[in-house]
Amino acid sequence: MKDASSLMRLLGDEARLRLLRVLAKEALNVTELTAVMGLAQSGVSRHLGMLKDARLVSEEKSGHFTWYRLSSDVSAGTGTFETLWPWLSATFAQTTAATRADDARLEEVRRVRRENFDQHGAGNERSQLVPGRSWAAWSRALGLLLPAVEVADLGCGEGYLTIEAAQWAKKVYAIDRSTDVLERAKAMATRRRAKDIVWKRGELEKVPLKDASVDIAIASQALHHADDPALALSEAWRILRPGGRVLVLDLRKHDETWVQDKLGDQWLGFTPDGLDSLLTQAGFTHTTVRVGARRTGDPFAVLIASGTK
Repeated sequence: MKDASSLMRLLGDEARLRLLRVLAKEALNVTELTAVMGLAQSGVSRHLGMLKDARLVSEEKSGHFTWYRLSSDVSAGTGTFETLWPWLSATFAQTTAATRADDARLEEVRRVRRENFDQHGAGNERSQLVPGRSWAAWSRALGLLLPAVEVADLGCGEGYLTIEAAQWAKKVYAIDRSTDVLERAKAMATRRRAKDIVWKRGELEKVPLKDASVDIAIASQALHHADDPALALSEAWRILRPGGRVLVLDLRKHDETWVQDKLGDQWLGFTPDGLDSLLTQAGFTHTTVRVGARRTGDPFAVLIASGTK
């Protein structure tokens, strides 16, 4: 009864019901939700936090954004949400002036997305924008093709990639220098019921794992925070088993010096040749470096690199 009472109080707010209604239609980021709802960003973030804690909303980090959607547990009517979804569906089907305005603004967000699609290098691929096509779903599908391996997420941060890897890996070791960040990552993993994750505090240049203990080492947007990127990659080589592979996602060389003061970046990205050289010096063979993502007008481009021990 206590849980039911808390849930009813949470849903007894018009703004939160409108948020859930919109997120049942489309996955959106905070900026888009602010535009659709016509609310201050701080208010949207506060409501999202409450809905996430109640497992009514799920979040997913992709590219530079965090996307929010109605929890699949709610829409599927599983567990404690068995009787909630029919009621929500009936409620969402009702039309009011507020919901008509929300729908109109949602269509505007969709229009802006379509117009911006060319900026991501899509060109003639505009016709590929179809319902259900998702880069996140595609990456998870690829994960199903991988064998049961042990993974080290070096510089795991908030743990988004850690939790994704845990869906297909045998075990994931999540390493970060910040105790506070690790605690937040653990809390999110608990909310998402992610298993087989071992959290460890440590530096990229001194990874708290034994030699030859993992099959894949991932450094996603971590290398430009390292005091010594060459030593960090050498550590990745050390903890890999023979035949193991490193995967690096990091920024291409840029001139945005403000990131050093605002974000604590130690390095302004890497050139493709420079990153390849770092991998080779660390002992990796069969190295590959390519541009993974870029957008016209965006000073930041992502490099993807790999190598084999």
